[in-house]
Amino acid sequence: MNEIMRRLGKESWSPYAAGVLLGVTCILAVALANHLLGASGAIASLSGSLLQWVAPASVQNNIYYRFTIPTGLTWEGVLLIGVFFGGMLGALSSHTWRLRWNDDPLWRKVIGPQPWKRLVIGFVGAVILQYGAGIAGGCTSGLAISGGMLLAPAAFLFMVGMFASGIVTALIVYGRRY
Repeated sequence: MNEIMRRLGKESWSPYAAGVLLGVTCILAVALANHLLGASGAIASLSGSLLQWVAPASVQNNIYYRFTIPTGLTWEGVLLIGVFFGGMLGALSSHTWRLRWNDDPLWRKVIGPQPWKRLVIGFVGAVILQYGAGIAGGCTSGLAISGGMLLAPAAFLFMVGMFASGIVTALIVYGRRY
């Protein structure tokens, strides 16, 4: 038991152990809750709830919120909250939890030291990612992990596209210097 607690308290885990645990989590999610893992629907549901609070008529007359993405706290919303608190618990157990600004030297060199640039670029990137997840029918966890578990061709196409676009983006942002 002491050895297990020591391994759980490490800052980084073996990728093999983490992969096995992720696979077991996927299987348990299907077996116990009859749901696949995916988080992009949570943002749409929660933003729909906010929109319903601000402008209820716009949600009531919207087919997207009535039939595709329900408003309120859904399975994906609970999963997203669990990921946040699970990450925090992991950081607490490894004694690495602290509030800090991720001041990456490479980012500073290429983009500049201004924190507002990082916030704006991060926000725009997140919006583009969420929009792309909506078009693709799921996020990385929904398409790559759950879809891959089901051997869905879309999952493998998504993974190829995700890695290819990451390489192209890195070349555009950082050039051939790195």
